[in-house]
Amino acid sequence: MKREVIFYTKGEQGVANCKVCPRLCNIKPGKRGFCRVRENRDGILYANNYGECSSYALDPIEKKPLYHFYPGSYILSLGTVGCNLRCGFCQNWQIAQEDPPTTYISPRQAADLALQQKARGYSCVGLAYTYSEPFMWYEYVYDTAKLARKAGLKNVLVTNGYVSEEPLNALLPYIDAMNIDVKAFTEDFYRSTCAGQLEPVKRTVEIAYKHCHVEITTLLVTGLNDGPEEITRLADWLSGLNPDIPLHFSRYFPNYKMDLPPTPEKTLLRAREIARRHLRYVYIGNTPQLKASSTYCPNCDQLLLDREGYQVKAYGPAGGTCPGCGEKISIVM
Repeated sequence: MKREVIFYTKGEQGVANCKVCPRLCNIKPGKRGFCRVRENRDGILYANNYGECSSYALDPIEKKPLYHFYPGSYILSLGTVGCNLRCGFCQNWQIAQEDPPTTYISPRQAADLALQQKARGYSCVGLAYTYSEPFMWYEYVYDTAKLARKAGLKNVLVTNGYVSEEPLNALLPYIDAMNIDVKAFTEDFYRSTCAGQLEPVKRTVEIAYKHCHVEITTLLVTGLNDGPEEITRLADWLSGLNPDIPLHFSRYFPNYKMDLPPTPEKTLLRAREIARRHLRYVYIGNTPQLKASSTYCPNCDQLLLDREGYQVKAYGPAGGTCPGCGEKISIVM
């Protein structure tokens, strides 16, 4: 199904000027934008992927990853096709950069599916727009999130954060949580490895954390974005916004167009040690042997949420405070 894009303007000679993301593609009639899912048809810009779902599953919320947003719960996760970055290490390139089969799921059907999971006894808190880039599914996410909110469901974005300010602000009133990929903390990495820019992503984080729950993920790619100085600058910037923002370091494995060796475990541990000098909650993902995914009180170090993979044993914090020392814990439960 196709739907007219919300944020675009009509230019001369039928050119459509897309305003959804910082690329600001000028799309000629019969052509598509960089994301591959916005097409100009006779001067009208359409989202070709509206409601087209490439992947869906009932996931643990920790898989997003969101560790401080209804820990131990589940969320119905939906993804589409297309992306506005070209990361050489992309883990979901089959749907981000290719054209896999899709199934149409209307906004109403999506909300009803999440409600059905709750009715079946699952602790399903709502809908996550994930797997591929949800801002390249903007019109569908906007329509679905409004319906989900009316139905009492939560809305979560797992995103690269590469979006223009106007569409971001229009969507945020319906979003409860975001995990934003900050893929590196240098413009050079974004240009050479992702075909994007860092500054728009920083702006997204700076806007979003004031409106909803935000967590950050950085995939540490061996030798490219894992240096101590860069980690320090990333953590210091986040701390300047709010030291309670959780930061997740993920281990890189060779994928798509990149064959560098996997991130050494010592690099991940070093990054966590550096970041914890600035931030109260720092985790290491997809490396369970390092046992760095549990939540501890940043004041007294009491174990609050014991995680093994995506399984959570909740010891607290009851009432939003540490049961050991009474420290306020930044967590949505």
